[in-house]
Amino acid sequence: MGTFFKQIYRYTHARPFRHNENLWPYVKIKRAASGEIVALHYKRQRVPMVQLATLQGHFSGDILLTATGPSVKNLCLEKFPPMPAMGVNGAYSLQDRVDFRFYVIVDMGFIDQKPEIIGRIIADDRLTLFTTVHGVAKIIDRFTLEQVKCRFAVIEDAAFKIYRPRISHDELWTAYRDNSDVTFADDRKDIAFNHDIRSGIFDAGTVIYWALQILTFLGFKRLFIIGLDMNNFQQPRFYEAAENKLSTDLESKVDDLVIPSFRHASFQMKAKDIAIKNLSVTSAISNDIFEKADPDALFK
Repeated sequence: MGTFFKQIYRYTHARPFRHNENLWPYVKIKRAASGEIVALHYKRQRVPMVQLATLQGHFSGDILLTATGPSVKNLCLEKFPPMPAMGVNGAYSLQDRVDFRFYVIVDMGFIDQKPEIIGRIIADDRLTLFTTVHGVAKIIDRFTLEQVKCRFAVIEDAAFKIYRPRISHDELWTAYRDNSDVTFADDRKDIAFNHDIRSGIFDAGTVIYWALQILTFLGFKRLFIIGLDMNNFQQPRFYEAAENKLSTDLESKVDDLVIPSFRHASFQMKAKDIAIKNLSVTSAISNDIFEKADPDALFK
């Protein structure tokens, strides 16, 4: 039946709407005047979700952002001071060592390939899980809504909004230049940072860029990042072994997209008086973008 509906959707919608083909007609949404999705039904079930507007500027102080580079294995996390943490992808294996309160998953392939990790994440009733409508649908299809104990916070790629046409890289600046919450890099009209994620989040090839926009929106003022290596892609992530390592194309994006985007994010976050410490001392992200700090010296 899914294939049947997909074919109908393709015949009745232009190519820029193609990213919605797996959602129609199962997904029904309602938007607020500010643009974000405020109500979601999937296969006739109402999906409980936290309203993004209630999270805006609601937090302050320190937060730990856990990326998944191999360097995490070398950290003595027990020396870190107590603080809430935001995880991405497979970082949840640290749940006994850090205080996860937020999570971000926007890679649909990760949901497909690591269901055992997803199952543990959605069972954690302390978590607010930021994911897309596609992510919500995949999770419900795989686990059922009854198994979801975390809170969903529905976010959207600014270029691929639900039931709206795709915006190409060449069209991003035209589409968002009048949005006062969106800032573009001085030399790139395809790199942007959104201070108000209700109108969408800009992608830069890595979930960490999504997380930076979310954390800015939430209101945290000091960010410690672990696992942001970006230079050892041949090695397994800290939670993987060689035999179950997932492939990645991130290495091909680092120089042209990831680093310029992080540089832009750094400017934007510093302008909001958000301090950032990169605790991966061998990271490919230079010190002038995110200041590097040795956690052993920082947290004595």
